[in-house]
Amino acid sequence: MNGVGYVYILGNQKPVLYVGVTSDLVKRVKRHRSGYGSGFSGKYKTYKLLYYELFDNMKDAYKREKQLKNWHRDWKINLIRSKNPGLEDLYTKILK
Repeated sequence: MNGVGYVYILGNQKPVLYVGVTSDLVKRVKRHRSGYGSGFSGKYKTYKLLYYELFDNMKDAYKREKQLKNWHRDWKINLIRSKNPGLEDLYTKILK
């Protein structure tokens, strides 16, 4: 996957949502899935990649992450459903 920065949203079955930023999406999601991604992700088992955005630089990715973290939960779910209506785990799709 090309690009410099990603903002991503992970979720679980409830779904509890986790918003993060990284320069290597595949590696970062893999770390979350192994339990080493973040304390929050490990505690709430937010291992499904539900949404991500690609940015040309990390500065813009951090800016978007901050914006999304301030959003209401319903807004985040609507954003996810706009690109991923079935709330599928997108991790296998980014591995290709």
